[in-house]
Amino acid sequence: MPQPENPPAAPAGLAEPPVRAAAVWAALDPLVGGGPLQVLDVGGGAGVFAVPLAQLGHTVTVVDTSADALATLRRRADLAGVAGRVHGVQGDADQLGSVRGPDAGYDLALVHAVLEVVDDPATTLAGITAALRPGGRLSVTAANRAGAVLARALGGHPVEARALLDDRDPAPARSRTRAARRRFSPDELLALVHGAGLEAGEWRGVSVVADLLESSSGADPEALRRLELELAGVSPYRDVATGLHVIATRGAGQP
Repeated sequence: MPQPENPPAAPAGLAEPPVRAAAVWAALDPLVGGGPLQVLDVGGGAGVFAVPLAQLGHTVTVVDTSADALATLRRRADLAGVAGRVHGVQGDADQLGSVRGPDAGYDLALVHAVLEVVDDPATTLAGITAALRPGGRLSVTAANRAGAVLARALGGHPVEARALLDDRDPAPARSRTRAARRRFSPDELLALVHGAGLEAGEWRGVSVVADLLESSSGADPEALRRLELELAGVSPYRDVATGLHVIATRGAGQP
């Protein structure tokens, strides 16, 4: 469905989010605009989402494996004046049992660009779901296979694009030195979310066109942001976005 003529801007006092993340923030706006929430940000060590959420009055626990990313989080939170509402924990997404959360569970969990690199996405999502309170929300983003195919093809790498199309590693030589990154179709991501016992809303595209533009393109950032918001929920445009985004809810009766 097309976005309204004047799509929501960043909350007062916050910097405008990057264009490529505009659709994610637009989906989060209705969830984070009210009273203070207890938020779990898995893999968000640099604080790109945690610090703006803390500026809105929410308390955010960030779990990340990288000490360097958590150091960046601390600096960013200090500069924004919200260090007391942002808590960094060095740990693995699959070991959330060691992270002490609120007694009733978290109100909101962010799982952005995490499922691509964990050992078992289903296990990771199940553990994060268990940390939510009944009725709590989960925001998950993941790399879109169709978008990766298009980006490799446009970048002059048809062999790698074909490998991704067949769900194969596009660069096996590089994968010997670092873990291969997963890509998902919308159906695969929704199946993971449903398998964790969550009720998923409609999926949206993340960066439908922004990642395809050269930095020297000269495109007007505000016009591009509006275009991203309009295309994020509309096929066939969202189908070739760089990423996928889903907001899901933990059922009230789920143990």
